[in-house]
Amino acid sequence: MTVLVQLTPPWTPEAETAHLGDLLALARSRTGDDRQRLLLAITTLCEANPPAEELSEVLGEVLLMLAHQVERDVRRILAERLAKADWAPHALVNMLALDEIEIARPILASSPMLQDDDLIVVLVQATIEHQIEVARRPSLSGRVADTIIDRAEPATLTALASNRTAEISPDGVRRLVEHSRRIAALRAPLTRHPRLTDALAEQLYQWVGTALRQAIGARFQIDDSHLDTSVQQAVDKAFGDSPLALASVESTEFEESERRLIAKLHAADQLRPSYLVRAVREKRLNLFVHGLAALGGFSVAEVRGALNAGSPEAIYYACSAVGIDRAVFVAMINEIRLLNDGAPGTYGAQVWLRGSISAASAARAFRALAHDNAVAKV
Repeated sequence: MTVLVQLTPPWTPEAETAHLGDLLALARSRTGDDRQRLLLAITTLCEANPPAEELSEVLGEVLLMLAHQVERDVRRILAERLAKADWAPHALVNMLALDEIEIARPILASSPMLQDDDLIVVLVQATIEHQIEVARRPSLSGRVADTIIDRAEPATLTALASNRTAEISPDGVRRLVEHSRRIAALRAPLTRHPRLTDALAEQLYQWVGTALRQAIGARFQIDDSHLDTSVQQAVDKAFGDSPLALASVESTEFEESERRLIAKLHAADQLRPSYLVRAVREKRLNLFVHGLAALGGFSVAEVRGALNAGSPEAIYYACSAVGIDRAVFVAMINEIRLLNDGAPGTYGAQVWLRGSISAASAARAFRALAHDNAVAKV
């Protein structure tokens, strides 16, 4: 029997010189194909000989520049090859993590270079598909898990609840159980969650179906008939027969979750004007209110007063004060009116047509109008 063995040529100075000569030739070329070959050749070289720490910054800049110039198929291959590399340049990994989802997926799932702050940026800036991949990431930290829970996106919450390795705090599990009251998809993974306690199981039992009640009863050795009676008594005592009371509690809890999210983003210097615009587009008006108040140093009451005023002038000044471009204001205020029963009204001049205004001047104008509104209500 003949056995074929592929031998790796021994390293020689001449071979190394020839290899470097090939890289230099590719570097001098201006064609797209050669740029792609150069990018993958440097990656192969780094895989074989991970760069020393003092060289990684230079290599990172080169690879980042090349990655910006190549086609998506090459970026996808690059992401797959860098997904588990502990030498990969941090800036390049972050760029790939925010790329379209087919490119970002292996990076989000496995890259050891992504830190908590990087993952939180993905949660804030990227698509829901990116957010789901973050929630599925093995051994996800408690800080990132809390951010996911604060954001309260149903699909991302469900992915987190299904992630058995995520470091979810006891309070985080409690909040997931609370969210499962309105998000049915959360209930099944929570019944199997290793951090579900007896007390939380009884709470979850209140709003699951028959099959999941049986699963909870079997896992926690609960007497279903006894718990059914206890649950009904607790519900009657807390809410009576009024569905409006239950809805009010859920609304208050949801707004508090959004307030905590804004506070965390602001403390981490991750809150941006673009996030407020996105919040309006996603029909999350409370998130916009708390975000605008935090960025501008305004009170929530002042922002709500501006949103309910007869004129959009005050809310325009507040938006200008935090850096929201006046070019997007008209579209944004129209979306706000759809979410806020038509307010603010259309009375007054269209001040956004007068030209740009400094952030400091806009903040002063907003506070003056907010004060006038407060005095008028007294």
